[in-house]
Order: sequence, then C-alpha cells, then structure tokens
Amino acid sequence: MTIKLNEIADNEGARKGRMRVGRGIGSGKGKTAGRGQKGAKARSGVSINGFEGGQMPLHMRLPKRGFNNIFAKDYSEVNLGLVQKAIDAGKLDANAVIDQAALRAAGLSRGGKDGVRLLAKGALTTKASFKLAGISAGAKSAVEALGGKVELIVRAPKVTPEEAKAARAKARAAKTA
Repeated sequence: MTIKLNEIADNEGARKGRMRVGRGIGSGKGKTAGRGQKGAKARSGVSINGFEGGQMPLHMRLPKRGFNNIFAKDYSEVNLGLVQKAIDAGKLDANAVIDQAALRAAGLSRGGKDGVRLLAKGALTTKASFKLAGISAGAKSAVEALGGKVELIVRAPKVTPEEAKAARAKARAAKTA
C-alpha cells in the first residue's frame, strides 16, 4: 500500500471546528457570545492587559535601563571566514574589488544602511582587495598580510534642511542668470 500526498487526511474528529459565536440563541453562544454581561471585558478592543486595579502596574514599577544611541552607525557585519568560503564556492571574485554590492550579491550581507564592516573572525587565505565602509584592525592586518588592499569609503555627511534649501536657491539663481 502506497501513501499518496493528496490522500493524507486527519482521523475523523481529530480537529475540532471553531465555535461561531453570536449567531442566535439556538446555537448556545448567541446574544452575549460567551462574554457575560457588560463591562470592559465584554466589549471589543479590551485594554485590560497589565491593568492591576489602579495599583501601579509591574511594568511601570520596574526601573528603566539603558538607552538607544540615535547616532550609532548601522553596519552589516561580514567575517573573513565567510568571505573566504564565498571565494572558494565561486560566489565572489577574488581578483575584482570586493565591495558592498558584491557581498550582497553573494548573499553575505543584508541591511546595514551605513555600509558593510569587515571583521576578523575566521581565516582569509586568498589575496583580495576590499572597498568597504569599515574594517576592524585584525581584519585589516590579515588582508594586508596576504598582499591585499583595503580602501575605506568615506560617507558624505547628511545635509541639513537649511543647507538643502540654500543649495536649491543657489541652483535656481544660477539657472535664471
């Protein structure tokens, strides 16, 4: 006897269907639909979760810790060992300059709105040159020990709204003159 994928089914009664509430008194779950009479819990959009009867809730009694640094750089981190693995698999060309686009195409980096940072975990055995937003000291020395080159991309600082407005006005003046 062979089992066919299109014939696989649960045993009868193995899965119970969901109760349709609020569908008339004959169903046994009509009118209030099992929610009882009135009050916050009977209504939709219940916001009672975490409410402790007026006492200060636990999540507000606990101390706050840490902070989010809004100036922190968001790098996609790639290790030397993964780069070597991609070169061996033929996903990266060691003779060409390895940059963010090449690493993304090879499936090594995702996200990182401020670019890619190369870290020294793992070993690199192939000579390669990199053009990235950041590199650790260990990774830089490992790449240069094999005769490779490292070039850091210097990102232009973000333009403030005032500077952008001034630049548009200057361009407009040059256009009319």
